[in-house]
Amino acid sequence: MENLLRLVIVLGGSAAVSLAAVRAADLLARKADARHPETPLWGLLRRCRTPLYVVLFTTLLGWTFRATRWAPLEEHAAAVSHLLVLCLIGGGAWLAIRVAAAVVESSYTRYAGRSRDVARVRRVHTQVTLIMRVVSVAVGVIAAAVALVTFPAFRAVGTSLLASAGIIGIVAGVAAQSTLGNLFAGFQIAFGDMVRLGDTVVVDGEWGVVEEVTLTFLTVRTWDERRVTLPVSYFTSRPFENWSRGGAEMTGTVFVHCDHTVPVSRMRVRLREFLDSCPTWDGRAWDLAVTDTSPTCVTVRALVTAKDADDLWTTRCAVREELVAWLSREHPDALPKVVTAQAEALSHR
Repeated sequence: MENLLRLVIVLGGSAAVSLAAVRAADLLARKADARHPETPLWGLLRRCRTPLYVVLFTTLLGWTFRATRWAPLEEHAAAVSHLLVLCLIGGGAWLAIRVAAAVVESSYTRYAGRSRDVARVRRVHTQVTLIMRVVSVAVGVIAAAVALVTFPAFRAVGTSLLASAGIIGIVAGVAAQSTLGNLFAGFQIAFGDMVRLGDTVVVDGEWGVVEEVTLTFLTVRTWDERRVTLPVSYFTSRPFENWSRGGAEMTGTVFVHCDHTVPVSRMRVRLREFLDSCPTWDGRAWDLAVTDTSPTCVTVRALVTAKDADDLWTTRCAVREELVAWLSREHPDALPKVVTAQAEALSHR
């Protein structure tokens, strides 16, 4: 009974001390966040409460569990100690990833708040996202390697594994050519400023916005809410359109087929009047001109601008609707005509 009571005291005491330390650290981070609102670092560090608790609790148990003198624990002390070491390694890796994420996200937030270059902010966001994925993978691999080293069997075969590392590396490289190609393509995209999060792109005839960039694939959200997932190597080996590179502003055209009697000057005036009241037109440029003619009609082109692809699409649709409605209402004779008169009968020979 006394040993069981010691076990409860050790477990409860370790949990209470760990919880008190985590609460104290959280309170300090909260006060620092209130004193320094210009940086979100301290607020982001509060996300580390759970992994910090796991590390503290595991550490305290590793120091005190032998004091319980409980027979089952004493019989399996080595296994329990090994399990606590593995938990400590996992918790430490979890805590390191959370701390790194808080520091990186805080730095990005401060940079985004100071910079007025939207394109550069998106580029940094893409780089930060990929860097965090690399850091997470690296920490996970290191933690797994350290955990494996704690097993005697892996320490015994360590020499042979190192000796065959060259052959294994060659085999793995040949077997994972596609994966490695995508991995290096991901770094090229992140630091080559080819594609950024939030860019408007056209790939395989699909128009959409870059929603997610990882080390191996890239997701494009299309205008109809579908997701097109492509390997990042696609963007380094094939041509594609990036409508956001160099600025999100865009120029678009609207073509209207009319009769030869269309009053172009009045149509031009009406276009300008409509654009003045159109909220998606950015006011940079506009134009209306006859760009083609045929025996049956003429082609009138309206040129408009907008601040991004979404507004440009809305502006083009609105201009097309307004010009057709205006012609139907004010100048119905200017709409294209279909000749239905009967052809004269050929004279018989």
